[in-house]
This record gives sequence, C-alpha cells and structure tokens, in this order.
Amino acid sequence: MSTNSLQLIQAPHRPDITGQKSIFLAGTTTPTNGPDWRETLTKAISDLPVALTVFDPTRSDWDSSWKEDILFPKFKEQVDWELDMQEKADLVVIYFGPNTKAPISLLELGLVARSGKAIIGCHGQYEKRGNVQVVAQRFGLELLEIEDDYDILATAVRRRVENLFGIFGS
Repeated sequence: MSTNSLQLIQAPHRPDITGQKSIFLAGTTTPTNGPDWRETLTKAISDLPVALTVFDPTRSDWDSSWKEDILFPKFKEQVDWELDMQEKADLVVIYFGPNTKAPISLLELGLVARSGKAIIGCHGQYEKRGNVQVVAQRFGLELLEIEDDYDILATAVRRRVENLFGIFGS
C-alpha cells in the first residue's frame, strides 16, 4: 500500500498526476461565513494512507471581470480545465451552499449524474435544492443534507476514498 500522499492541483495547472485515484471538488464558490468547504474536505482526507490527487477549480488569479465568452482565453482555459479534470476524476464532490443559485454547479451535477461517481452535499437553504434531490434520486447518487459544518460530507468522502482503494478502518 502506498504511503500518505496527497497532490492538490488547482486551476489552471496541469502537472503530471501522481495519485492513483482522484477527486474533483465541484460546487459552490461563493464565500461562506465559516471555513472553506474545499479546504475542510482536503484536510479530512489528507491523512489517508493512499496516493490521492485532488482537483480544486479555485484559481488564485481569478478575476470576476473576465468576460464569460469562449473567445476570452483565460475564461475558456478555466472552463476547459474544469471539464477535463471532472472527466478524469474517480470521484466528483459537489456542494450546493446557501445564498447562491450555483448554475455552474447544477451543470456539473448534470454532467456527472449518470456516471455514479458523485457525492452531493446540499445545504437546506440552497435555492434549487428540490432539483438536486430529484436528480440524486433518479440516478442513485449519495445526497447529504449539510447545514452548519461539512463533517458529514467529509466523512462520506473519506468512506468513498477508502472504498476506492479497498482500505477500511483507517
């Protein structure tokens, strides 16, 4: 069994992937009042005794004034990166937080729904929660009700990673 090794790749970087399995962190990018959900999940799996790659679409140089158009190179680069990494990932975690419509997160859910490789966390105050519930039920996806912390989601992700690697009781 490989030793603890977590590779974090943030957009738009494309280094060689060192993990045996990978996770894409899709979902809400709107800042929350508490800890960042992506950081919480990454920390929750960082001690697993496996070689794992985490794809984080967060981009340090993101500029909200960028034109959302295929002809705008940095925007297209971001969207292409997200699509490529979501396709490569063995597991896609999608979080729908409160106070956001998260249309791109809904698109990501639609793209991955039939694959069965998604875990969904949905806050009770998420505006389009009903849509998420119906899609999750239709395609047999794990849907977790998330309120004030991400412990439930982190535990589910750990369990799924353990199952992907065939390790138990870590």
